[in-house]
Amino acid sequence: MSRPRVVIVGAGFAGYQTARTLSRITRGKAEITLLNPTDYFLYLPLLPQVAAGVLEPRRVTVSLAGTLPRVRLVLGEADGIDLEGHSVHYTDPEGDGGTLAYDRLVLAVGSVNKLLPVPGVAEHAHGFRGMPEALYLRDHVTRQVELAAASDDPKSCASRCTFVVVGAGYTGTEVAAQGQMFTDALVRKQPLRQGIRPRWLLLDIAPRVLPELDERLSRTADRVLRGRGVEVRTETSVQEATPTGVRLSDGEFIDTQTLVWCVGVRPDPLVEGLGRPLERGRLLVDPYLQVPGHPEVFACGDAAAVPDLEKPGQYTPMTAQHAWRHGKVAGRNVAASLGFGDRRVYRHRDMGFTVDLGGVKAAANPLGVHLSGPLAGAVTRGYHLAAMPGNRIRVAADWFLDAVLPRQAVQLGLVRSWSVPLDTASPELARVAGPPAQNRPAPVTRGAPAATQGADTHAVPDPGRPGATVPRKSAVLDPGRPGSPGDDQRGHADATKTGRGGAGAEGSGPAGSGPGGPAMPGAEEPASGRPAASGPGGSTAYKPMASGSGGSGSSGQAASGSDGDASAAPEASGPGGPGSGQPEASGPDKPAPAGPEATGPGNPRPARPAGPRTEGES
Repeated sequence: MSRPRVVIVGAGFAGYQTARTLSRITRGKAEITLLNPTDYFLYLPLLPQVAAGVLEPRRVTVSLAGTLPRVRLVLGEADGIDLEGHSVHYTDPEGDGGTLAYDRLVLAVGSVNKLLPVPGVAEHAHGFRGMPEALYLRDHVTRQVELAAASDDPKSCASRCTFVVVGAGYTGTEVAAQGQMFTDALVRKQPLRQGIRPRWLLLDIAPRVLPELDERLSRTADRVLRGRGVEVRTETSVQEATPTGVRLSDGEFIDTQTLVWCVGVRPDPLVEGLGRPLERGRLLVDPYLQVPGHPEVFACGDAAAVPDLEKPGQYTPMTAQHAWRHGKVAGRNVAASLGFGDRRVYRHRDMGFTVDLGGVKAAANPLGVHLSGPLAGAVTRGYHLAAMPGNRIRVAADWFLDAVLPRQAVQLGLVRSWSVPLDTASPELARVAGPPAQNRPAPVTRGAPAATQGADTHAVPDPGRPGATVPRKSAVLDPGRPGSPGDDQRGHADATKTGRGGAGAEGSGPAGSGPGGPAMPGAEEPASGRPAASGPGGSTAYKPMASGSGGSGSSGQAASGSDGDASAAPEASGPGGPGSGQPEASGPDKPAPAGPEATGPGNPRPARPAGPRTEGES
């Protein structure tokens, strides 16, 4: 007799705990498949410490294969669910499609950044929901301080050292607290001119920080933040974001190169396509976490509206604490539906919250006991070590080293700004530049060989480095992989809504086409560097922009320097001009470009194609 098949979509707090609980109960008597875009579970509460250089990235990532025995891991993103056919369609990291059949399905797809209809936010802000965003923020903050220290312009220096965090909830408060300490440590090694100090602003429309938590925790966090130098502005919001700063609701304009968007989250768009009742975008379930009308389907975590039996008529909030507990109940109830044990309703008791404010300071109320200062810091770190399913010794070792050694203030440049757009349904994945759409392998069904085509490797002149060449690239935007490999299109959101097959993001976003539309050759990027709107069913195409020694391509937050200048117009291009994809005409003042000529006794070997430039390289 074949084993029952259980498919779990998502390996966040809810999905990971579901898989672990179910594996322990069934002990190999069920075929458990975990579908997730990455091979790790991300311990999200410690992500601000990664952005601040306290912890190394792998410390907060727990191997799924190494900690979930008897669970089969499938890498990919779910992009369609057939409830009647009992199957899940997904796309793997290499673009191939696949289908997973199930007898029981658990939807734990989590949440993504929440957008508001604020002009410019989608283009110029970055979220904080995944590892790529944390790595980008650490590099970006480090780079801004380094550029400010080398600048002779006081206005530019002040702008680069001003950091705006929108949203004074759990994540925003910790990002601001850790960020202020991080930049203070940076400027001690690289003093700024004119007596300028790093400036962090924390904004929220609520009357206090941490509005969703106990008021005493709020007062403690507010006192620590203000004492550290963070400007806390309550009942204040962003009216507009521009490439050079943000305009606040009170009319003040803040010159800044950094806008971190932490206003909250919304359920993953995947659940919107199921055709089942929703509650503010969350899939409605019963107290047993089952989807009404489909007893074989369970949902938990941020994507599920779970009735709060302690507060009739309400639903449990979207927090990691609830998602972790949802996973335990979901695992037990799935096992019960297969004949292992009894099912139970989801009921919880508030165990309190902890907020890490950096260093030895924190705010905590475990079991309702309010704590602050070093004692709260010890309780907070002890709680995180106990809650983490792995890497405890490594995390503790990093905390010890951070306490006795200076932080390594270096930027690795592994994540580019266009790789982490705010408007994305996949914050756990960084967008990567790939070959042109026409050169990528065509999607195939499982079991069929993938047809491949040769890459276009003809060399063309690199406008930013006379005499050098780069491989020729298509001017058509690769859907799901915005920008060309050599451009730093900072802050651009995708022209198409990519992700798991759900609806587009809330609020305002860049002009573009509907989901799934093919890229349209010939559509050009306007001089401002922003996407041009295409017709119905199409998407936006980007035209490579020439960059000289002092400037770069389009920019979101940054106004100048290595992050680009959004206000600077690109060089005019035309037939044979920079960015046209054709070599410029040579003459007395222009050296002939290296081309794909045959080599021989009379012809020297052409220059080796140069790869994409990294940020800060001129």
